[in-house]
Amino acid sequence: MEHQAHYEPGSVRPGGRTARVRTAVLTAAGDALAEHGFDRLDLADVARRADVGKTTVYRRWGTVTGLVADLLTDMAEQSLPRARTGELLGDLRANARLVQRTLTDPRQRALFTAVIAAATCDARTAEALHRFYDTRIGEWAPCVDEAVDRGELPAGTDAREVIRAVSAPLYYRLLASGDPLDEQAADRAAEAAAAAARAGVYVTRR
Repeated sequence: MEHQAHYEPGSVRPGGRTARVRTAVLTAAGDALAEHGFDRLDLADVARRADVGKTTVYRRWGTVTGLVADLLTDMAEQSLPRARTGELLGDLRANARLVQRTLTDPRQRALFTAVIAAATCDARTAEALHRFYDTRIGEWAPCVDEAVDRGELPAGTDAREVIRAVSAPLYYRLLASGDPLDEQAADRAAEAAAAAARAGVYVTRR
């Protein structure tokens, strides 16, 4: 299915002999985003950086937003799998520290900032960003369900809301307050989410 022509530009995930082209182009797109931001992202420049023909890039991704959408898809696919520490706080702390490391890495920080800024004024970029976070939340939500099964959390706890509560304070520090984004902040976010979850704050009300 991944090679059928009816896919929108940016949604195709080529494999086999074309996988190297996709990797090179997405790496170049990430570099360009980190250096210059979304407004100056240009498919011809990305093709030059990747040493790939412009026609290939335009045919496969079509638009800048299509390229960013595929970049976010690739980032979600390449993200590290969730931790399994055997207890809720350990899992949430691992999640928070992974987010913290990502957002303080110079390249990743610049890339995320550029994409988030673009998403505020570009609907397709916003949709791709939402899919990215939906994928990551879905990867980590089972650690909350497992905590419910172990009796650590009350039945009916909304797993996805707990995971959102872990990363939200970290993104706030990155995008709004400018407060230090260190491991202490990550651990505090995990501990707050775990405490609230144990208190029943995230139990679904019917």
